[in-house]
Amino acid sequence: MAKLVVVTGGVVSSLGKGIAAASLGLLLKARGLRVTIQKLDPYLNIDPGTMSPFQHGEVFVTDDGAETDLDLGHYERFIQSSVTRSHNVTAGQIYDSILSRERRGDYLGRTVQVIPHVTDEIKRRIQSLSLTTEADVHIVEIGGTVGDIESLPFLEAMRQLKLEQRRDVLFVHVTLVPYIRAAGELKTKPTQHSVKELREIGIQADVLLCRSETPLGSDVREKIALFCNVPTEAVIAATDVSSIYEVPGVFHEGGLDALVVNMLGLPEGDGPDLARWEDFVSRVTRPERECEIAVVGKYTHVRDAYKSIIESFVHAGAAHKAHVRLRWVESTDIEQRGAAACLADVDGVLVPGGFGERGIEGKIATAKHARETGIPYFGICLGLQVAVVEFARSIVGWADAHSSEFDSTSEHKVIDLLPDQAGVTEKGGTMRLGSYRCTLREGTLAARTYGKSEVEERHRHRYELNNRFAQQLTSRGLVLSGRCVGRELVEIVELPDHPWFLAVQFHPELKSRPFEPHPLFTGFVGAALERRRARTGDDSLVEAPHSLHERAHG
Repeated sequence: MAKLVVVTGGVVSSLGKGIAAASLGLLLKARGLRVTIQKLDPYLNIDPGTMSPFQHGEVFVTDDGAETDLDLGHYERFIQSSVTRSHNVTAGQIYDSILSRERRGDYLGRTVQVIPHVTDEIKRRIQSLSLTTEADVHIVEIGGTVGDIESLPFLEAMRQLKLEQRRDVLFVHVTLVPYIRAAGELKTKPTQHSVKELREIGIQADVLLCRSETPLGSDVREKIALFCNVPTEAVIAATDVSSIYEVPGVFHEGGLDALVVNMLGLPEGDGPDLARWEDFVSRVTRPERECEIAVVGKYTHVRDAYKSIIESFVHAGAAHKAHVRLRWVESTDIEQRGAAACLADVDGVLVPGGFGERGIEGKIATAKHARETGIPYFGICLGLQVAVVEFARSIVGWADAHSSEFDSTSEHKVIDLLPDQAGVTEKGGTMRLGSYRCTLREGTLAARTYGKSEVEERHRHRYELNNRFAQQLTSRGLVLSGRCVGRELVEIVELPDHPWFLAVQFHPELKSRPFEPHPLFTGFVGAALERRRARTGDDSLVEAPHSLHERAHG
């Protein structure tokens, strides 16, 4: 069994448990240890796939087709390793599994209870992943906040694991030390109460990661240590930084990785090799130039809905030693104010995925504006579909062209339901999901940008370009530059007589990583930087960059 590090959170949500878990994973992996990370979510949904982006944010899709929590994206980006459906466990999955067994009679008439049946199933999923990944360290992040009723079975399972494997389980608790400006003081009481709540259910925190706006003085750390029953060196500051990618460095300076290695009896070695990571962080925090890209979406007031897209721009920007400034534009605003007004002076336009009819005409107008003005355009999923609809309307001349998702009466449904989706009635986990191979047409922008003839990308959609109209579309200049291997599904379209106009049916943002920025994002940012230089004569940095997340930590 791997050594187990359990990451919990207290006081309030959104403290950055996912970033903390991912950062610790990075530090331990940089020490030469094999690391896996798992997210346990207490909600009763089977997965986030049917949850609104306004409530849950982005759905992160794995290679094996699982719809998972967005924190799994951070795991992949920080530890540079792909995760699977086993890395995200929800309470819904746990109860569904147990109730299915009960219906089959597997419990032989016994009363099914939270203890031991629910807690045993939670432990089984943790132990199974440890064994299959052959990890040295298994980090488990528990969603929610200590004190939430729905989290209790997960915490109880962790308490039992600690009892069973005393020397191999470590608890890291992420908490808040608020700064009261009127008093000019940091307050430790919320942290004390959070740790007390943990102790009441039988768990003693071993390490405290204290989130705060300002640095923790030695007196504050000593006070927290005394009242929370941990050594002073186990109270580690998690002070706000400008970029989430600075967090591993902050934790390393605070001694987190050394402390975890020592407490779990792992080999200390020579410490983590962070040279490559530090070089990446330097390019993120000290860019030499910038460009501005408009993201025209349907959920722009909830930035978590585009988490992987945001991070992909950070990675691509770092590759160019540039800061990518994002202008968030609601597609409904395009409908009301016009594309020219909303997209004035941007260097590129990205239209991301989305569901539902709201704002569709605004996205179509965005594709038209980019096509006509030469602004670099990058469409993802729905961004491909609206680009095809716009081309069919404006260039081919089919005024009624649309997607059957939005207009079932159109005679020119250039976007239509996938054939294997026709009989699907259930919504959860039934889209075209996971990784598929795509062959690229030689000589196209897609092939040049990727630098290869075949790629694998992750999908999440029900609708696709309708091949019935492919010949008419291509005869007027639309290039179908990528197709699914083994099927006639169109994966990539582009316009050859345009500086940079490319749209994909898959989600490239899900595979971008700090050391391996996605080629399409890198190419798109390069085109945006070139447009800025041509438009202004100067692509140097004109304003100090700030985090794309406002303040960082996740």
